[in-house]
Amino acid sequence: MTDLFGQREAAAPLAEQLRPHELKDVVGQPHLLGPGKPLRLAFESGKPHSMILWGPPGTGKTTLARLMARAFDAEFIALSAVLSGVKDIREAIERAQAVLQQSGRHTILFVDEVHRFNKSQQDAFLPYVEQGLVTFIGATTENPSFEVNSALLSRAQVYVLTALSEDELAALFKRAEHFALQGLNFADDARRLLIEYSDGDARRLLNFLEQIKTAATTEGIAEIGAEYVHNALSRAQRRFDKGGDEYFDQISALHKSLRGSNPDATLYWMCRMLDGGADPRYIARRLIRASVEDIGLADPRALRVALDASETYERLGSPEGELALAQAALYLACAPKSNAAYLAYNKTRSFIGGDKSRRVPEHLRNAPTRLMKDLGFGRDYRYAHDDPEAYAAGENYLPEGIPEIKFYKPVMRGFESKISERLTHLRELDRQAKKKSK
Repeated sequence: MTDLFGQREAAAPLAEQLRPHELKDVVGQPHLLGPGKPLRLAFESGKPHSMILWGPPGTGKTTLARLMARAFDAEFIALSAVLSGVKDIREAIERAQAVLQQSGRHTILFVDEVHRFNKSQQDAFLPYVEQGLVTFIGATTENPSFEVNSALLSRAQVYVLTALSEDELAALFKRAEHFALQGLNFADDARRLLIEYSDGDARRLLNFLEQIKTAATTEGIAEIGAEYVHNALSRAQRRFDKGGDEYFDQISALHKSLRGSNPDATLYWMCRMLDGGADPRYIARRLIRASVEDIGLADPRALRVALDASETYERLGSPEGELALAQAALYLACAPKSNAAYLAYNKTRSFIGGDKSRRVPEHLRNAPTRLMKDLGFGRDYRYAHDDPEAYAAGENYLPEGIPEIKFYKPVMRGFESKISERLTHLRELDRQAKKKSK
């Protein structure tokens, strides 16, 4: 097929068909590719340099390496550390030398999963990087500080790539629809589900869409809803673990066991997923989400425990780092539960989405200039620390006209029970202050 990304073979996977041929078409990584940002400047400099691209799967590491070769009209040689050895490295160097002698073109040597090469294999690149024969680009999902030799690391700039946001995945979704999914109509709930399942991984999203397209075409279906997505992807994921259970059902079981405060079941499902080959980082992200969605302020330490476990895994890797994830999972399962913060956030977003745009009350406005003070900005603002208990009883902090509404309703569990008592006391102070002002 032909599209804005260049000439592609229709038989190629969708992720390959939609691989960008120009930097402007790359989705994600604005902190590296935006105007004036490091990688954008590297492309614009006209001179390639060795680098390590560190980030989770499906964030564009291979694409950026290919675009670098295209931008500098360089020969592109790709190696996979999973499949290659010193012999392959030697052959790649010989090819780079031949290209230089025959055409004068420089070579970009791209090594995927560079962290899987041992020290001697990584050292094999050093003389050729120093000579300038090749520009080395390594891609890794592991922390290069621990997985890449210091000698090689000192000769390469490290760029950190991040998982794609939901908005970025949505943009990629639309691109795939336009160029490869004609005839399929995705309901909003199906889009949301596919984006959630993709978990920041562009390749995973495109692979899912390809599976959906194949299944829908075979069955003669054009309207794609959430139920169809779930069923199609569950069928595709049956080989996730040794017992053949469905991948997303195990994720659901893990999260629900944790939410249900059952540490044994939580640990069981986590270990089932690890045994089946699940990415521990994905489990870490689910633990972080559960800490804010299901525990919240009932135990404010839960979020830090989950984050610490994720960071520990990044330092130790497998299998040692998985013990930190297990410890965090047990802590979260045993912690008091509250979804009050989660509900408050959703209620507030829903209210704002259906409400008109309201002005900030004058007494809450910033007044850095004389004119703004003369206009009344900041006038009559009560500095809470000057009042008893550092609380300006009866003060209003919401725009005028908003009905009295309580988005946040703490539960009587864990630390949130103390928050509830505190808010009840402050509301009584408000009631007394308003009674006096009448």
